[in-house]
Amino acid sequence: MIYFWSEVLNTLLLQTEYLKSETMENESNSYRILLVDDEPDILEFLGYNLNKEGFEVHTAHNGVEAIEKAKAIIPDLIVLDIMMPVMDGIEACIELNKIESLKNTIKVFLTARSEDFTQIAGFEAGADDFVSKPVKPRVLISRINALLRRVEKNKAPQSSSTSVFKNLIIDTERYLVVRNNQEVVLPRKEFELLRLLTSKPGKVFSREEILDKVWGNDVVVGDRTIDVHIRKIRDKLQLNRIKTIKGVGYKFSDKE
Repeated sequence: MIYFWSEVLNTLLLQTEYLKSETMENESNSYRILLVDDEPDILEFLGYNLNKEGFEVHTAHNGVEAIEKAKAIIPDLIVLDIMMPVMDGIEACIELNKIESLKNTIKVFLTARSEDFTQIAGFEAGADDFVSKPVKPRVLISRINALLRRVEKNKAPQSSSTSVFKNLIIDTERYLVVRNNQEVVLPRKEFELLRLLTSKPGKVFSREEILDKVWGNDVVVGDRTIDVHIRKIRDKLQLNRIKTIKGVGYKFSDKE
């Protein structure tokens, strides 16, 4: 009998050690997410569901707090409400995109405001996606996973990390653009869109192809999202080589 219970105890101890090591492995591989909302119930509800999926979750209650916390923890993804006290989500997103250490952090707006002008303002602020409230946790988690998959895919080694076009240099490893010897900071989606268009100068990329390669099939965005990002790239780089092909899409001209 003593032998029997000794074996049971040993088995339980081994199972416990296995579960602990498995949990530590999952935690070490988990993505870090910052939730920003002025409603504690939403933070608690979404935080609980994201924690269950293995994400490391941090929270903030306004834009100012989000910026300070983001600089401290360097999250992989930030979920931002728009209507918040002290500093709203749009302004916070603009400020977050100015921080070098956060240039590869994904920014997602989660808000009850779904008007076109609000979404355009969000994308112009440098957001990667826009999710409307109320949202089911499973839907939000699917969108987050889709965005993270897209980022991991874009981290795959490139045959050449630097492309040079006269007065334009694109460094895909450092997410860096140099125009006329001046470094220009582009949010993630603007950079990925520019990288796609310059990957094959002269080729016309359809809107469908751009949406698939830059945003992915799992993320729902409209045609106007592409237009907004193209306009911002042109303005920031003072670049006339991105041409609109009416009714089709865009191309990067192989001539200045």
